[in-house]
Amino acid sequence: MARRAIIIGAGAGGLACATELAAAGWQVDVFEARSEPGGKMHQRQVGGVGIDSGPTVFTMHWVFEQLFKRGGKHFDDCVALTESRRLARHAWTDSSYLDLFHDIDQSSEAIAKFSDEENVDGYQRFCKDGEIIHGLLKDNFMASARPSPAKLTYRLLRDGGMKALSVAPHKSLWQSLGRYFSDPRLRQLYGRYSTYVGSSPLLTPSTLMLIAHVERQGVWCVAGGMRALADAMANVASENGATFHYNSAVREITGDERSVRGITLASGETHNADVVIFNGDTAALSDGLLGERVRRAVPSRARKQRGLSAITWCMRASTSGLDLDHHNVFFAADYEKEFSHIFEQRGICPEPTVYVCAQDRLNGECKSPNGERLLLLINAPADGDHLAWTPEKLLEQRNRALDVIKRGRVNIEFEEENCLATSPDDWHRRFPASGGSLYGAASHGMFSIFSRASSRTKVRGLYLAGGSVHPGPGVPMATLSGTLAAREILEQVN
Repeated sequence: MARRAIIIGAGAGGLACATELAAAGWQVDVFEARSEPGGKMHQRQVGGVGIDSGPTVFTMHWVFEQLFKRGGKHFDDCVALTESRRLARHAWTDSSYLDLFHDIDQSSEAIAKFSDEENVDGYQRFCKDGEIIHGLLKDNFMASARPSPAKLTYRLLRDGGMKALSVAPHKSLWQSLGRYFSDPRLRQLYGRYSTYVGSSPLLTPSTLMLIAHVERQGVWCVAGGMRALADAMANVASENGATFHYNSAVREITGDERSVRGITLASGETHNADVVIFNGDTAALSDGLLGERVRRAVPSRARKQRGLSAITWCMRASTSGLDLDHHNVFFAADYEKEFSHIFEQRGICPEPTVYVCAQDRLNGECKSPNGERLLLLINAPADGDHLAWTPEKLLEQRNRALDVIKRGRVNIEFEEENCLATSPDDWHRRFPASGGSLYGAASHGMFSIFSRASSRTKVRGLYLAGGSVHPGPGVPMATLSGTLAAREILEQVN
């Protein structure tokens, strides 16, 4: 008789785990509180169209290629991708702007015009060191189920020799960027990559340089948006035999403090299984939202340890001025103040950095010139369980964000009925116990990468997947977490 796994949550980690276990012959049931798969990969309906309201950047193609292959499918047959020739357009309130590309020479030429040859040299050194770090950490950290400082150090020295000295986690990303860039705008630009893991560049380790290398390996746009990726992942799991139960919130993980037995739904219905995989923010476990029996399965997380939240606006709008690309970032002058406001003062500075995803634009073309779909995002503290964002406060933040964009030479016009805001308290309701954090814990300090829970817990039969566990946040990493959880289960239980 096939062993049975219950997965709580149909986010990227849960979908990957479902595919892996179902392909291995397990009976897999996925219980999702919402009506569709995807977790943070979701859309909001604005002005009669769907707008991606969570992740918008698709990278690390190899993660999905390998997952779908193990599920008996060719990824490119299931998901239509178009590679973005331009990584992103970056603009500043002094009216300067810079486009970056996959090709290092093309980006070097752009930086030479934007800044000077000294910073071109710094950029090229930054790319070289980022590639080294990525090469050392891809297998030794990302694909390792339970990395430890001692084990990682040994493997880095074994595999990298003197190259391993490029990994300097005792220095912050912000400190390290000063070795490459004298132009403060370039330091801002590459410091922003820390926000991909919900962290401050002032506090996160310099190893986060590898994110820039990941983007240079390729950034794609998914036809139908990131929600289409979630649907494709769910389809592969289903075709391998996994069963999805939507609108099925889980009230409790059953069993005792030593082992799990199954789940009880909010409806009172019970289901038993050999293993339970929780694909949600681990704070929901430590806060007791899924029962006292599993409360000690993971360490608790203090509010100050949470990663970034965000305020977003989904819009149907028209734009003028500087042409947008698919990915755009608008910077104000004082980047350090922005993060001290969020992590120390628990607020948002008057001039926030604004990310704009123009979802109808790609490679210089706009598919919908009249009423294009935009997602605007500014970083915010993850205090959604303590502070409520009133309509007045959200309007104030929107005006500030639009002012930064306007000073970056882009005008956005829209009707109020075509603008939908989402705040940290909204994110907190959508992802219980998170406080609105979109990334789990912040990656602050040289040992922060080891502080995330691994896929296996100290409660027998309970496993974890998702962006709040190892190897970290983001759709590719959360997907890897599901694969790692399945690998642990197959090694221990089969």
